[in-house]
Amino acid sequence: MPIALYALAAGAFGIGVTEFVIMGLLLDVSADLGVSISAAGMLISGYALGVVVGAPLLGAIGGRWSHKTLLMALMAIFTIGNLACALAPDYWTLMAARVLTAFAHASFFGVGSVVATGLVASDRKASAIAVMFTGLTLANILGVPFGTWLGQAYGWRSTFWAVTLIGIVALAVIALLVPADRKGEEQDEGGDSALAVLTRRPVLLGLLTTVLSWVGVFAGFTYIAPILTRITGFSEAAVSPILLVFGAGLVAGNLLGGRLADRRLVPTVIGSLLALSAALFVLTLAIHSQVLAVVAIGLFGAAAFATVAPLQMWVLSKAAGAGQGLASSFNIAAFNLGNAIGAWLGGYVIDHGPGLGSVTFVAGLVPLLALAVAFGALRLERSDGRLATVGGPNAAG
Repeated sequence: MPIALYALAAGAFGIGVTEFVIMGLLLDVSADLGVSISAAGMLISGYALGVVVGAPLLGAIGGRWSHKTLLMALMAIFTIGNLACALAPDYWTLMAARVLTAFAHASFFGVGSVVATGLVASDRKASAIAVMFTGLTLANILGVPFGTWLGQAYGWRSTFWAVTLIGIVALAVIALLVPADRKGEEQDEGGDSALAVLTRRPVLLGLLTTVLSWVGVFAGFTYIAPILTRITGFSEAAVSPILLVFGAGLVAGNLLGGRLADRRLVPTVIGSLLALSAALFVLTLAIHSQVLAVVAIGLFGAAAFATVAPLQMWVLSKAAGAGQGLASSFNIAAFNLGNAIGAWLGGYVIDHGPGLGSVTFVAGLVPLLALAVAFGALRLERSDGRLATVGGPNAAG
């Protein structure tokens, strides 16, 4: 794989630590800022909503920049946002800083996905996306456990100081290794042609599939620390090592999903959604046993990230041509909209539903809805294909 892919992975690593490390620090942030666990969990939702807002905003501002320039600008925003998190004096300032940091997220992964697929042969595009997302998975297996330990040992602010340093390093690596390119082709071809991709029904259904799949992931994962400590019976100190198991699952699932998607994309999308639902149901049963809970968390991680490269490649395939970069960024925003809704859904189940022990079961139901939408998209494509075949000769005349 080209070395530029690993520069993209470095940026993904920093973004991944920022996005996920807060989950291991919910109890610390809650206690320090005097808010409830569910309120602390909303910092995850705030970040995810920032991703959703940042996708169209930065897409419009940076559309005429080269991909490399845009990637560097996004990493600068990311670094400044994390510095603001480290200095935040209260809950709402921290929330605002998280939202600022999140603005860089969707465009970085969206533009990065387009850059990654342009660096390799056509039969390795999903694998290239998976390599970039390996930075995100390594953030979970290395960065998040270390960040959780650091925050618990020296205060949660120390974690954000560390991530600020990661952002500086990632910015330098991208500047050195990512090749220069011309201005964004979507804007060169006209803004209307790029935006038109968001009116295509297959693209919209692909985005909805992504949203629903990750509602399930984050409804379960957001509250994994309280589940492990309050139901399974682990100490707070045991959470970080267990997150290593989850991170190992992410790495394995990410690479496997990319390879399978390069071979057969649609069956991989369907199979990964079924696997995600099954993993959450298994986790629901396993959380009452410490050994089984650790195993189930690893399986959950693998199933979660086995969906990433296939879903990203699926939307890219439906948005071929002008607007592909915009559709890619919106799909990253769709992942994070799912994150926001999932964090809210998990909190609702805890505060107003059956409680903490049922969060993963409810989460497991949502990927089945995503599967139904995916089948609907496939049926729509077949129907549109038949109509095109019938109408082709008339159109030619």
